Amino acid sequence: MDKQGYSSPIAREFAQEMARRNRIERIVGLAPVAILAFLVIVLSLVADGFFSLYNMQSVLSQLSIPLVMSMGLTFVILLGGTDLSGEGLGGFVGSIVVLMVLNTRTNLDWGLWAAVIGVAAGLMVGTISGFIHVYGKMPSFIVTYAMASVMAGFAVLSYRGQPAMSKYEFFITLARGRFLGIPYLTWTALVIFAISYVLQEHTRFGSYVFAIGDNERVAKNTGININRIKILVFAWSGLCIGVAGVLGAIRIGRGEVVIGTGTVFPAITAVVVGGTPLTGGKGGVVHSLIGALIVTVINNGLILLGVNTYYQAAIQGIIIITAVALSVRRGRKVVTK
Repeated sequence: MDKQGYSSPIAREFAQEMARRNRIERIVGLAPVAILAFLVIVLSLVADGFFSLYNMQSVLSQLSIPLVMSMGLTFVILLGGTDLSGEGLGGFVGSIVVLMVLNTRTNLDWGLWAAVIGVAAGLMVGTISGFIHVYGKMPSFIVTYAMASVMAGFAVLSYRGQPAMSKYEFFITLARGRFLGIPYLTWTALVIFAISYVLQEHTRFGSYVFAIGDNERVAKNTGININRIKILVFAWSGLCIGVAGVLGAIRIGRGEVVIGTGTVFPAITAVVVGGTPLTGGKGGVVHSLIGALIVTVINNGLILLGVNTYYQAAIQGIIIITAVALSVRRGRKVVTK
């Protein structure tokens, strides 16, 4: 037996291999932080006004919706699944919330109860998606993509093609107000991040999600109720989408289906770029926070540089394809859930 306590060359080789993999994982984990720092340095040099107070507040405001949506998606992707319902469901929630507060279309004035009902609707739809995925044995991307279309249709039907404008003073204050220089909407997103972190790191639910994503068969053999956890994960994702829909309605001041347009892939990009592979089992909400910052800073920088909107979309697509390719290469799994 050698000084390290290994009784055979095979044991030594195994230990060395594990140490090598741990070093690689640490480097990979630090890569998103390095990328974010690099982007900030470059944009501060080439984009006029990037570090201005107004622009920093704008970046934080833009961060709120992708951060909230990515918190739900993180848990889904940790399972190895996908949730594409965000655009339709977010648009639906935003539409009905504005119709229930003081607005230009209805006589309703339910105040904050409207937001509660909207978030509950997101939770319910997410739960339904989870049930269909689990018990219908259908791939999650098919179920949630279909659900996005269904909810987008319901959103348009809710306001009958004529979007309502919000006149609710509290929403107007939230849209414009700041605390310690940080927009209220961003504070709301940070609260969702904090809750997500606690769920991930300090509950059995979080541990079970990692276990299922890493090896579902082994997790099942240890007694974990796989179906229940999957449904809860999609319910949490639906709740986060509901919150994002409410924030979107507050931000633009009206309720219509476009609230959810273009929100899903930035959120997925944030999760994957942050270091959570689509194959599941690794990463987490802190990685998604870094990823959301990277995506937001890139978009903000492209706007400051005057890059055409279509080029921005193309760049975003290239980023997510590259990130997904790298994540699948690391995970060596097939993304099919």
